[in-house]
Amino acid sequence: MATGLLPQPLRELPWRVLLPLTALVLFGSAVLYSAAGQHLFPWAAMHIVHYVVFLVAAILLSRVPRERFKHLAYPLYGVLVVLLVLVEAVGRIGGGSQRWLNLGFMTLQPSELMKPVIVLVLARFYDSLPPALSSSWRALIPAVGLMALPAALVIVQPDLGTALAICFGAVVVIFLAGVPVWWFIGGGLAASIVAPLAYFFVLHDYQRKRVTVFMDPEADMLGSGYHIMQSKIAIGSGGMFGKGLGNGTQSHLQYLPESHTDFVFATMAEEWGLLGGLFVLVVFFLIFRWGLAIASRAPDRFSQLLSAGMVTTIFFYMAINLMMVMGLAPVVGIPLPFMSHGGSSMMTNMLCIGTIMAVDRWSQRGRVTSG
Repeated sequence: MATGLLPQPLRELPWRVLLPLTALVLFGSAVLYSAAGQHLFPWAAMHIVHYVVFLVAAILLSRVPRERFKHLAYPLYGVLVVLLVLVEAVGRIGGGSQRWLNLGFMTLQPSELMKPVIVLVLARFYDSLPPALSSSWRALIPAVGLMALPAALVIVQPDLGTALAICFGAVVVIFLAGVPVWWFIGGGLAASIVAPLAYFFVLHDYQRKRVTVFMDPEADMLGSGYHIMQSKIAIGSGGMFGKGLGNGTQSHLQYLPESHTDFVFATMAEEWGLLGGLFVLVVFFLIFRWGLAIASRAPDRFSQLLSAGMVTTIFFYMAINLMMVMGLAPVVGIPLPFMSHGGSSMMTNMLCIGTIMAVDRWSQRGRVTSG
């Protein structure tokens, strides 16, 4: 690509991933435009604004030195834990959950920020350990504690989807750090025992319904199974080429709930068909390939764990959302990255992108220095 006319800071940006990512965001804005009845507001225009603002933030983040990331890991984690406690004490309730803090100038959802920060703090933790200790219980117990505390605080909000995202990113970092596989096998066996108990004694009624509906959505098509059934109808009716922009009946006739957030992929599939879905998957493939390539050539253990964990966080968002809208996973309220409306989701995913860009910059500087 011809970048010779660009200033040096812009030439250093990873355009091979930023251009497809921008195309995906614009595509998402077109879907949101249609879902709002061919109006830019309230969703499509703000979706682009969120992207531009957090793209600038990601570029600024990419220029932060590696040592600054390390120094900020534990303080950021501690601040977010305190904010999660404050959410439980004085947080704003919306949609049946208590997840937000009103800061006056903005409304903050601390649990969203915890998704990338848990990756950062665990990468910092394992970077400080001698490699020989990675296979010891001393490397596992503190890491599980760092993961369990925010996950528990998020579950009581209640927000099961975000708690799972926090745990997933953390578990991947723990695994990549070299903790023996048999610890994970034992954890899986323990989870299989705890899961039934959690279903009856920890989950709320609506969360239990989501699990049972996932197993048999046809059992209550007009009640708790309504979301999944309408999503399947929207996706299936799109066919190969879709019905065309603005011609989706499921979203425009209000059959499809949350057509601009959790079920935006179903809204897209009805109007753009299989080809639109393939475009979305190709862009995500490019993002993941780029991120994993950066992780594989990262200059040190901290950078490797950090970049791989950030890729995993975005992957979890995408995979669970797509499985959810197709009836392959319970509805847990996880938006589709870069397409669903919502500033918190865009913020989290762009922070992940910015962190991966930072690791890429550290690698390039290391190669220049060594050369």
